[in-house]
Amino acid sequence: MRGREPIMPQRRRRIPRQFSWIDHRLVRDGHIQERSTSALALYLFLVTVADAEGLSWYSQAALCCQLSLSSSQLQSASKELQQAGLIAYREPLYQVLDLAPSVPPAAPRYGGEARSVNDILRNIMGGVK
Repeated sequence: MRGREPIMPQRRRRIPRQFSWIDHRLVRDGHIQERSTSALALYLFLVTVADAEGLSWYSQAALCCQLSLSSSQLQSASKELQQAGLIAYREPLYQVLDLAPSVPPAAPRYGGEARSVNDILRNIMGGVK
């Protein structure tokens, strides 16, 4: 059936291991920081009404009515969530995206090469063993 395929199949929502439909990484990894109230309301609504793959076909008018937002407020909230990588949208379909995995910080590089802590300390101590 046309229209049943996710916009971003590689980011199908998976239910997190913890007992919650809303992934704890939203808070832990800072995904909700600096999001507007309208964007957070839209995200919560979409998470609530989406199917198991994160898909929702709520119309713009229905979303505006449910969330008490103007059309421009809804568009702004949607754009904010898209830019944050939390949702995808292609009319008439919204997709709540699986959260991108946290990326561990890269090892510090000095002079273009990764160095171990042992090497750095040895260099600081003047090569003393």
